[in-house]
Amino acid sequence: MTHLPYGKTASGPWSVEITPSLAGWTYSGLRVADLTDAPISFDTGEEEMIVLPLAGSCTVTLPDDTFVLTGRASVFDGPSDFAYIPISTRVTVEGAGRIAFPSARATRAHPARYVAAAEVAVEIRGAGQASRQVNNFCSPDAYQGCDKLMAVEVLTPSGNWSSYPPHKHDTPHEGEAVLEEIYYFEVADQGIGYQRVYSSERGHIDTLAEVSSGDVVLVPYGYHGPSMAAPGYDLYYLNVLAGPAEQRSMAFCDDPRHAWIRSSWDAQHLDPRLPFGRTS
Repeated sequence: MTHLPYGKTASGPWSVEITPSLAGWTYSGLRVADLTDAPISFDTGEEEMIVLPLAGSCTVTLPDDTFVLTGRASVFDGPSDFAYIPISTRVTVEGAGRIAFPSARATRAHPARYVAAAEVAVEIRGAGQASRQVNNFCSPDAYQGCDKLMAVEVLTPSGNWSSYPPHKHDTPHEGEAVLEEIYYFEVADQGIGYQRVYSSERGHIDTLAEVSSGDVVLVPYGYHGPSMAAPGYDLYYLNVLAGPAEQRSMAFCDDPRHAWIRSSWDAQHLDPRLPFGRTS
């Protein structure tokens, strides 16, 4: 199953728990916790991990470090500060709010680190109704302190499309990385959005999912996109990616039938509703 509605993978302290074994692949994972009064403690084991407030704030305690994450009111209020946690580390997280833990199975331990929200690069991509915002908090260029893990946030104004033109990361060649990808969604005002995933030469897949807050779509292979924000509802998704390559890369290949869309943006304006929230 590629579409996992909110609650489908809840387990223990996690409202969302996507492990590599549950997804049926090797590297990428994601957990989400709704923190209240009780802290959560766990070992990262074979997974490197980021602690990312989606809404609210938290304190992250490690054996040799403590990071206080100021967080944000919601995913539509600009980037958040975050903490990177290496493999084989005992972690305690306490606070109030919804906290995401994107992860990847890794073999190299990098130092734990705190990154302020002001250091997160914000990019506006596309144009016209394909305008969207990307918070590159853990892309390969923006953050080098990972072994396998890559993650970005994408915000799409209501009525717009993102992950467009459709693209894939499933065939090893120059210009395309092989990656397992997770989409975790939040939609403003309890709204809905849509996500498409379809076949490539790698194999058959056929998903058109109506998504709401807390839903997950898995992309083991195939073209993915568009991500569609329904009119009236801004759309957010957290992308988590990892793969077998030694060097982290998010390189992709457009569906050749739709690659021409990129050239059409030259004659269009950026959506004036962007950016969301703070950008410094």
